Amino acid sequence: MLVRRQPRRLVWLVDSLDSLRGFPASVREKFGFALYQAQMGETGENVKPLHGFEVPVWEVRATDSSGTYRAAYVVHFSDAVYVLHVFQKKSTSGVSTPKREIDLIRKRLSLARALAGKRGD
Repeated sequence: MLVRRQPRRLVWLVDSLDSLRGFPASVREKFGFALYQAQMGETGENVKPLHGFEVPVWEVRATDSSGTYRAAYVVHFSDAVYVLHVFQKKSTSGVSTPKREIDLIRKRLSLARALAGKRGD
């Protein structure tokens, strides 16, 4: 018997969805599939944990001829996947996420926690 699971809600914080809309189609497709997998309770192949947070924060990476793109999200809250930040990585050296982006993700994680708390998650 096939049991169909319902995907979790997808909540885009601040300008994350608008930022994503400006990315190349191939990047949007990769991010979309990875976020759908997160909604279904799975982890995509281009997804890595971001370290240094009190709850698991995940980062999707996608590369296109125009550059490297990343999306950070959290699934710690019971009914939704919160997309914290979507950005193009500008640094050409190193693979780590720049500090200013980490700081923004940290602020938006607090926002996600507050929003989830209002919903009773």
